[in-house]
Amino acid sequence: MALTSTLFTGLSGLDVNQTRLNVVGNNIANVNTVGFKSSRTLFKPQFYITETAGGPPSGDFGGQNPSQRGLGAVVGSIEKNFEQGSIEPTGKATDMAIDGDGFFIVHGKEQMYTRDGSFTLNSENQLVTTGGELVQGFGVDTNSNILSGELQNIEITLGAVTSARATKSVTLEGNLNADGAIATGASILNSQALTDFGSGSAAAPTLASQLVDLRDPAATGTSLVTAGDVITLQGKRGGRDLPALQYTVGATDTVADFADFVNQALGIDTTLTVPSGSPSPGVTVGAIAGDAANTGRIIITGNLGEENAIAMSGTALTSSSGTAPFAFADGQDTAGITSSPTGESVYTSYVAYDSLGTPVTVNLTAVLEGKSDTGNTWRFYATSPDDTDAGTFTPGGNGQMLGTGTLTFDNEGKLLSSTGTQITIDRANTGAISPMSMTIDVGNLTSLTSRDSELVMTQQDGSAIGTLTSFSVGGDGVITGSFSNGLTRNLGQIAIATFNNNAGLVDTGANMFKTGSNSGVPIVGAPLQLGAGAIRAGSLEQSNVDLSNEFINLIIASTGFSAASRVITTSDQLITELLNTSR
Repeated sequence: MALTSTLFTGLSGLDVNQTRLNVVGNNIANVNTVGFKSSRTLFKPQFYITETAGGPPSGDFGGQNPSQRGLGAVVGSIEKNFEQGSIEPTGKATDMAIDGDGFFIVHGKEQMYTRDGSFTLNSENQLVTTGGELVQGFGVDTNSNILSGELQNIEITLGAVTSARATKSVTLEGNLNADGAIATGASILNSQALTDFGSGSAAAPTLASQLVDLRDPAATGTSLVTAGDVITLQGKRGGRDLPALQYTVGATDTVADFADFVNQALGIDTTLTVPSGSPSPGVTVGAIAGDAANTGRIIITGNLGEENAIAMSGTALTSSSGTAPFAFADGQDTAGITSSPTGESVYTSYVAYDSLGTPVTVNLTAVLEGKSDTGNTWRFYATSPDDTDAGTFTPGGNGQMLGTGTLTFDNEGKLLSSTGTQITIDRANTGAISPMSMTIDVGNLTSLTSRDSELVMTQQDGSAIGTLTSFSVGGDGVITGSFSNGLTRNLGQIAIATFNNNAGLVDTGANMFKTGSNSGVPIVGAPLQLGAGAIRAGSLEQSNVDLSNEFINLIIASTGFSAASRVITTSDQLITELLNTSR
């Protein structure tokens, strides 16, 4: 009986060591499998036969320990090792690794979990595993905000076209030099000397004079302007070319009508009150020092500040008649104030988009308007060459002018208040929504002492039509798409599941796991939340198999197997000897 049981004891040693060899072999076979988790085999003794139960010590007896005989070994458990494997970069955008705890969630015939992030895109632009399971995550709403909660298939539609979006908000940042000079000077341009010959004799011209009656004092018989002439004006403001504006002269049009045209073409705001001693903006008519009797000039005065300096070169004003009716040059006004645009100012330009995605340029000029013990005040002017009024003269209109506003700062350079930050741009007859309205956010502006004033647009929420050209995945699992129009938007977010007991998961093969009775329910959330690890995009987690350790386990298992076989061989020899004694 004892010899027979020894055979089975040796057999149990063969069984457990063979199982260990199988586990070690599987680990070694998967040493290069992405995301593979190694296993280990743990043995425990099989049940024991108690020969004597033993007894306690007494006064004249030292006691006796139990005497038991074991019947071999059995496999106690085969445990998964969920330690992190090394993360290796691949450069492929769809490859992902989890740095820390958690599993990717995938859906095929059922919901499963994996550490293998070797994903790819299928023909429907869905993110899938190499086995075709759909990667799960969170979608976005129409404003590209992540919709956490409900899992869905992750789609990355490369080549997809985005619709245009009209700009509604613009953010400006920068610093307006508080140590600059207050703007008190402006550009002043004078025409040549003119006379009004409407009454048949020379008279000093006024705003009420008809354009067709204006003459050169030296040639009173020739009109400088005739009805039907098309006058084109393209001047400069702050050294920058302004959009050309055309004006067709009517038979009864006055100099005041021409003044309205000039104000619109040069973007002069005539509604502002200027400091005492500064020239008032706009177009007037009058004589300057040295002019002869019965003559006068058209005088153009710009807005205050260096960046508002206006200029009209020899070709800035042209006429369809072939000759320029008026020639303007730097000069003075009737009070003797000469052309001198002075004062701290700064210019910036940015591009917004209308509802069709058409780019619309907006120009902003800020000028230091005043200082006090409580801080300083800046005035900004907004113009746009893409305002549909900018290219066509409209009597009483604003032309390219969009509006003006103020920025008031305290004596620590912080913005206290602002006005005029809501601007509208006419987009009539363009097919887009007209007018387009946008708010300029100036909350981050400061007014501190610096060498130069700086003003820049840092953000705007509009966009032209564009196509998705590339994407990236952040550590939080958010998939950000880059479009050909420079826009970036959230496309979705990778979800991660964690478990209270990873070792309780059931390995279904192909690097897939499903929940087990001892794993706990999956805790689904975003990366870096609820104990989940981070996503490392363009990388893969390698197998956590330790080859040196596995080779040692291989030797130990092989030795154990050989030793167990020797037990069987020895028992067999003893049984043979016993049988031979009966012969």
